[in-house]
Amino acid sequence: MGSRTGSHWIEHWEPENEQFWESTGKKVASRNLWFSILAEHIGFSVWTLWSVMVLFMGKDYGFTAADKFLLVSTPTAVGALMRLPYTFAVARFGGRNWTVISAVLLLIPTILAAIVLEPGVSLSTLMIVAALGGVGGGNFASSMTNINTFFPEKRKGWALGLNAGGGNLGVAAVQLVGLLVIGTVGAAQPRLVLYIYIPLVVVAAVLAWLYMDNLSTVRGDTKAMREVIKDPHSLVMSFLYIGTFGSFIGYSFAFGLVLQNQFGRTPLQAVAVTFLGPLLGSLSRPVGGWLSDRLGGGKVTFGTFALMGSATVVLIIASNAKSLALFTIAFIVLFVLTGVGNGSTYKMIPAIFRAKAKVAIEAGADETTELLKARKLSGALIGLAGAVGALGGLFINLAFRESFASAKSGVPAFIGFLAFYGVCFVVTWAVYLRKQPSTVTSTRGLALAGAEV
Repeated sequence: MGSRTGSHWIEHWEPENEQFWESTGKKVASRNLWFSILAEHIGFSVWTLWSVMVLFMGKDYGFTAADKFLLVSTPTAVGALMRLPYTFAVARFGGRNWTVISAVLLLIPTILAAIVLEPGVSLSTLMIVAALGGVGGGNFASSMTNINTFFPEKRKGWALGLNAGGGNLGVAAVQLVGLLVIGTVGAAQPRLVLYIYIPLVVVAAVLAWLYMDNLSTVRGDTKAMREVIKDPHSLVMSFLYIGTFGSFIGYSFAFGLVLQNQFGRTPLQAVAVTFLGPLLGSLSRPVGGWLSDRLGGGKVTFGTFALMGSATVVLIIASNAKSLALFTIAFIVLFVLTGVGNGSTYKMIPAIFRAKAKVAIEAGADETTELLKARKLSGALIGLAGAVGALGGLFINLAFRESFASAKSGVPAFIGFLAFYGVCFVVTWAVYLRKQPSTVTSTRGLALAGAEV
């Protein structure tokens, strides 16, 4: 039985033990999952807040399209960098404790934005406040690392997909709130969005404090990140995650601005559509995990990159034809595919280390030790890949900024994205699906059986 002390620390945790899981683990893990989703959801909303705030910035603010793309790039970059220390924080402070701390930190950028956001404010001031909003991006890494340790291998695809998808819904939620405000009181009241989120941050922190737990089995384990960085799979999976999550978060920030600048949409017209992409992309993320549980993460990721490339081709065609309807449909389809790819790539990570653990166990290593090591390493790589992958969002917004500054269109950027998805497609096949030996011969090698991943 798992023991839960008054300080919310659980001393014994064996999710791979079916009896333990059914009697104790499932209930505890599910409770932590749902409150983790809530806190992460609010974190995503704060992180992507500026994708909505820029829609309130009319001519009286004096910012160009390039300025706005630079502004939304800032929290993307900071959020990516924050993911590494946030991953370590779970081992240092405990998953529940850090969820509370990270939620409270969201108050800083939200309150500051409410203070400074008005016509006449300088771009540099807004960039500083937007940069502080990057702490919301860090929440994802700590949340995923924490939830990864609670669930058994065969349920991780769904659990991680649900956790990530529920968090990602924060992007759509903040855009819906923006739509509600613009549609009811106009584009001159951006502070109303912030006034809605400040109490929600407090609610998320309080509920995490009351109902979540820390696992002693991962306490103080700061060596996992150093070990996982040396593993070749870390480079590969981080690269693939740039293509999936990096695309999701980058497009989430940029979609509204692209519609405004390429098709002349008003703020209300833009935000009325932009929420659909992040919403459907978030909902499709658990589907990607679910499919990967059944078909294998490598196969799902491979197919997803092929379809993402196809959707990007349609975007280029629609842009050249100036077809708003085709462009919008293709962009939303691309969002859905990024969600599926998010779920499948995160399913691949624990599967990789589980496969390595199996080889070590067959060679005579202790089963409990190897499975615990696999959970710790996969949690570390989830944080690392999340940090590197989020930088894809920065690259996407900088690409759009340059594309609109030089060509007054997003087509050059889309051509670059298409080439990148092609590389991801080839890498997925070469590393995880190409015919290889049926067993892993080295814990440091790239050769893994495709069925394992």
